[in-house]
Amino acid sequence: MAEPTNPKTPPPGPPKPGQRPRLVIPPNTELVYSNVVRVAHSPAEMVFDFGRLLPGELDIFIKTRVLMSPLSAKLLQRALAENLAKYEKQFGEIKLPADKSLADDLFKSIQAPDAPEDPKAE
Repeated sequence: MAEPTNPKTPPPGPPKPGQRPRLVIPPNTELVYSNVVRVAHSPAEMVFDFGRLLPGELDIFIKTRVLMSPLSAKLLQRALAENLAKYEKQFGEIKLPADKSLADDLFKSIQAPDAPEDPKAE
């Protein structure tokens, strides 16, 4: 069965020279709010774990994991910088906590696990 056509949708086939991809957001796309992100990487990819930390809670629940190539992550960094500059121009400077890093403020309660004890040391 053929997919329904939309008058705004170009006919299927290869894109014409100079034609840019369109961003299509389906109506059933899940919205995820995140106030915490953990970033990790390997030589081939960047990993972003987006989570939510609620007031009074000690557990951060990861809601979405996004993997990107380093190039895509660098382009994301550029897009964020440009959009934050536009935001601050319109609404004013975003103030960061002073005298400590934002990571300290967000993750001060997250501790690395203790190293296992060496049974031979006893």
